[in-house]
Amino acid sequence: MAHDSSVTAKMAIRQKLILSGLYLSKYDSLGLKALGFENFAEAFNVIGYALGSKPASIKNYRDEFDPLIPTNKRKGWHKRPTRDYCRGIFEQYKDLDLESFTDLVKSFFGYDGKARSEIAPTGQHDEDTSSFAQRLITGLAAEQYFESVHMELPEFKGYLMENTTRFGCGYDFRLRTETNHKDFLAVEVKGLKEQTGSLSMTPKEYAVASALKERFFLFVVRNFRESPSHSIFQNPLSGNLHFRKTERITIQVSWLTTV
Repeated sequence: MAHDSSVTAKMAIRQKLILSGLYLSKYDSLGLKALGFENFAEAFNVIGYALGSKPASIKNYRDEFDPLIPTNKRKGWHKRPTRDYCRGIFEQYKDLDLESFTDLVKSFFGYDGKARSEIAPTGQHDEDTSSFAQRLITGLAAEQYFESVHMELPEFKGYLMENTTRFGCGYDFRLRTETNHKDFLAVEVKGLKEQTGSLSMTPKEYAVASALKERFFLFVVRNFRESPSHSIFQNPLSGNLHFRKTERITIQVSWLTTV
C-alpha cells in the first residue's frame, strides 16, 4: 500500500498520532533507526511535539498496539480490549511494509521520500534519512514546544503570538500586546538533541538580534533525547553567549541556454 500525499494532508492529528504509535509498535528498533532516533524517549518527544501534541500520546498509542504485534516483547495494554478506532486503523495499515510506512510517517512533516529518492544521487537518500530526526528537532518539534509553553512563561505573559517561520524575517515568532502593536518581541527558537550543543544564527537572525536588542529572545529547547527543557536568552548577543563568526565559501553551478 503506497501512501497518497493528498490523503496524508487531510489526516486529522489524532490519526497521525495513532499511526505513529502503530509504526513504533510494529517496527520497534528498526523503525527508530529508519527515522533516525536513538531511543523511544527521543521518538516520543520529537514526534509528539512536532505534531502539536504530547510525547505521552505517542507512547500510549504504541502501548495500545503492542498486544496486537507478536514480534515485539512488550505486553502493552494487554489487560483490556484494543479501542475500536485503533483496531480499525490497525486493520487498515497492519500490512504496510517498513519503507512505505516510514515514508508515510515522514510525510506527516512535509517530507516526500518517494520524490526525493527518485531524483537523489546514489547514497544521498540514506543520508537524508539519517538527518530526518535532527531536522525535526532543530525545526518543527522545537517550535511546537515553544507554542505549547509560551503562555506559561513570565517573559511572554500577556502577549499574543504570531508564527512568522514562513516570513523569512529573522525570527520564528512575533509577540505583541493588545494595546501596543509597535513594540513587539521577537523569538528565535533553536532545538538541541542533547542537553548541550552548538547553535548557529544566520546573518539575518544575527542582524535582527543586533537591531532589536532587549526585544529579541533566543529560546533553546534542550535534550529531546531524554526529557526536553528550555532556556531563554534575552538580547543574546550581549549576554553570556559568545558567538564566533564563521565563513564558508561555496561554488554555485548553473546551466545557461538561449531560447
